[in-house]
Amino acid sequence: MENIAYGGWPNCIRLASGPIELIATTDVGPRIIRLGFAGEHNLFKEFPDHMGKTGGEEWRSYGGHRLWHAPEAIPRTYEPDNRPVQTRWDGTCLTLSQNVEPSTGIRKEMRIRFLEDGATIRIEHTLTNTGPWDVTLSPWALSVMAQGGRAIVPHEEFISHTDKLLPARPLVLWHYTDMSDPRWVWGKKYIQLVQDPQAGEECQKAGLLNKQGWAAYVLNGAVFVKRFPFLDTRPYPDYGCNTELYTDGAILEVETLGPMTPLAAHGGSVTHIEHWGLFKAAIPENEPGLDDALLPLVERVFPV
Repeated sequence: MENIAYGGWPNCIRLASGPIELIATTDVGPRIIRLGFAGEHNLFKEFPDHMGKTGGEEWRSYGGHRLWHAPEAIPRTYEPDNRPVQTRWDGTCLTLSQNVEPSTGIRKEMRIRFLEDGATIRIEHTLTNTGPWDVTLSPWALSVMAQGGRAIVPHEEFISHTDKLLPARPLVLWHYTDMSDPRWVWGKKYIQLVQDPQAGEECQKAGLLNKQGWAAYVLNGAVFVKRFPFLDTRPYPDYGCNTELYTDGAILEVETLGPMTPLAAHGGSVTHIEHWGLFKAAIPENEPGLDDALLPLVERVFPV
């Protein structure tokens, strides 16, 4: 752990284990602005016009990895995170705590640490209701990925019609989803979504109930894998999604969500956990190649 300046912010924190590093902002946030191999490209998107900025009431994407609460709504979801966060380092875990959002009464917190294997990063995303009334929400972790890669999420296990009659899971579409858009690859075992920098403002989004609990993003020989729990105790938002993919010409977001959870007034909280892995590997686009190259990397990430 070290304190560094990064991207125009003077007070960032770098965590590293071997060749893997991440950088969290403290002048704004909570947010992880960089994930990558030391000295190499950032897997997360950085918006140049937002880098180094602080303060103000305008919501800025900044890029990186952030924490929201679902379902999405304006203005509640877009409460700006433009002010400094409190930090705590206990020797193994970095905690980033936001001040209470004035319009929602919600406080956001991330706890970040490398696990003992040195290659798995555990991210705990916590939402706490400090307000005077109960609320129900879903913790929502959004990784804003850099341009030019592709996201991969698994289908459920293929079972023939003669062996299984009931549906496997929901696949949820937005009003602007175009399933014929060539950025989508609807395979038998996987759904892939390509980030195209030439797409401009043409956006795409789809969500699903991902019982296998993993998603990946591949960019320039680097493979980012995140694993997360599937919990069947409460319904998920957005017609039952715990995984959502969004893209336009600037970004691709790999988003995971927890179940809709009642939070009691004056302190009720919920935590959503992701485990991250970062690898160097060539990942083909064909599905047999994905089985051989990607699935062993998924298994190497600490099981949720």
